[in-house]
Amino acid sequence: MTEQAAPRRRGRPRGGTDSRERIIAAAVDEFGEQGYEASTVRAIASRAGVDSALVHHYFGTKADLFAEAVGIPMRPDIDVPGILNGPRELVGERVVRYVLEAFEKPDVRRRGVVLIRTAIGSRLTTPLLAGFLSRELIGRIARALDVDDAELRATLVASQIAGLLVARYVIKLPALAAASVDELVTRVGPTVQRYLFG
Repeated sequence: MTEQAAPRRRGRPRGGTDSRERIIAAAVDEFGEQGYEASTVRAIASRAGVDSALVHHYFGTKADLFAEAVGIPMRPDIDVPGILNGPRELVGERVVRYVLEAFEKPDVRRRGVVLIRTAIGSRLTTPLLAGFLSRELIGRIARALDVDDAELRATLVASQIAGLLVARYVIKLPALAAASVDELVTRVGPTVQRYLFG
């Protein structure tokens, strides 16, 4: 009687225990050399010496992999659709509340501030972060607006939010740092609303 090989389990990744770390290292290199837009999961997999299916198994989408590799503490690509749903007249307030409430969490704030500081002062990180935000945040908002100048409107929103984060959490301007989330939502939300729909 011959011994039969045990059937392979479905969904189990092929590769050594260091495959995940090799993928992250390859992603950092690929994103650094090619930028976010030009990088592909296939190229990252090739660089890591694994099948692209393994990249998807561990990380899902390119945005998931980028967030993991760079340490992005928020996921606009996942959260923006929910923010844009609901009463249209409150979208501006929901955008501001989403960002501020996330940054009020110590771990998100710590990672976010590091990423902002790095992006501002790095020729490598700035285009990576800009590419990610352009595609995953600004692009998603622009597509939802369905107007001729949607990209400009969405970019103005991003500039408003970026400025708010820098002033409150990096520079820590006293009055802004001391203000409550509710107060800032009330004051900044209408500006974001006007950018989007005014």
